[in-house]
Amino acid sequence: MTAEETAPSPTSAPQTRSLRIGVAGPVGTGKSSTIATLCRALSDEYRIGVITNDIYTDEDARFLRAEGVLPAERIRAVETGACPHTAIRDDVTMNLLAVEDMEQDFAPLDIVLVESGGDNLTATFSPSLIDAQLFVLDVAGGGDVARKGGPGIGRADLLVINKIDLAEYVDVDVEQMVADATAARDGKPVLALSRKRQQSIDELSDWVRQLKGKYHSGEHVPTDPGPMAPHFHADEDGGYVHTHE
Repeated sequence: MTAEETAPSPTSAPQTRSLRIGVAGPVGTGKSSTIATLCRALSDEYRIGVITNDIYTDEDARFLRAEGVLPAERIRAVETGACPHTAIRDDVTMNLLAVEDMEQDFAPLDIVLVESGGDNLTATFSPSLIDAQLFVLDVAGGGDVARKGGPGIGRADLLVINKIDLAEYVDVDVEQMVADATAARDGKPVLALSRKRQQSIDELSDWVRQLKGKYHSGEHVPTDPGPMAPHFHADEDGGYVHTHE
């Protein structure tokens, strides 16, 4: 047998690239709990890793480890040291290295979930970091929040309206909120979610399964939802409006 016949073909090399899904949304909307819900629902089917983002803490990673949704070593934290959107949009180096290291360390992973730090309604992931993104709102933020729009709400691959079991306590009409969100997104998918309602968990899990199939078939192509809208940054001098051109 010749050397050429014994050499591995390019297609036999280890495949370490996972489907990468970004999870963004304002503070307190339930990004971490949504990730925990997904991990519980899908960890028997897929090998999953999680990267969390916070400015100066690993709080979200510690929450997920305490929940026991994955082996602790497959949950890693990135401390951005700056505005949360900077590390998912402007300079994704820290997150990209964290994702690639995890893919190498636990190959093969099927899915890596990247959680943004809590940010405003305009936050978006760079398509150089993730393949698809979901944006999380919750009913406690107000029934009108979905109508306010912005790149995160309008153009993420999936909009999740979370904590719908609390709607009656905060006087929010979930059906109207979903309708407003659907209109703001020009018909792109909107999912009403509660970790206490199995049907909604099944719908979210099915969305991920379908995305996974499209990703592997080449049908899904990452798209850029566009830069963040101008927004205000507070500082010791009072603050300034910041843009991401």
